[in-house]
Amino acid sequence: MNAISDRHERAQELYSILVALWPDQGPLLRYANCFELLVAVVLSAQCTDEQVNKATPALFAAFPGPRELALAPLEQVEALVRTTGFYHHKAANIIAAAKLLVEEYEATVPDSIEELVRLPGVGRKTANLVVSACFGKPGIVVDTHVLRTARRLGIAPSDEANRSERMIAELLPEAQWTAFSFAINRLGKFFCKARKPLCADCPVRILCPSAYSFG
Repeated sequence: MNAISDRHERAQELYSILVALWPDQGPLLRYANCFELLVAVVLSAQCTDEQVNKATPALFAAFPGPRELALAPLEQVEALVRTTGFYHHKAANIIAAAKLLVEEYEATVPDSIEELVRLPGVGRKTANLVVSACFGKPGIVVDTHVLRTARRLGIAPSDEANRSERMIAELLPEAQWTAFSFAINRLGKFFCKARKPLCADCPVRILCPSAYSFG
């Protein structure tokens, strides 16, 4: 069996096990609409979902939509998102993204990856999450958990998110992309932790070439 077919078979087995464990196919971020999800994902860069969920209620109460956020004072937005880290950059990005939504998209979040990545602070991870969670389109959301876990599992041996996304896409049909990436995210978050993975408790350790290899 060659390397590609081996990875393909492993991906299918992982899909069957992990999606049965985590079938929800949704982010752990709290949001009421596509705009709130977009902003929350931008804020989640190098920050936990839990911390973002603590910050966004006040942010969205003050600025409930793109039109309001586009006119928001930078200093006020910085204060509201300070606890998510890198708040100067994040505040500037979400204001700039809101302005572009107002100017070019009638204050509506677009439904394509190509349009979403034009927004400041939005990369393919954010775009894939928005199109899958909000618009029901296939998406492979490669965050740090997915990148790390897919590499350790041997299905996407890469340290680069876009390449990891392409490698996973080659292994599974589009209809499985969204569910698989969210299930892998949960595996990484709860078991395949960065510093000390819980290999003994991992539900797919029998399929993992890296199991028990961490000192």
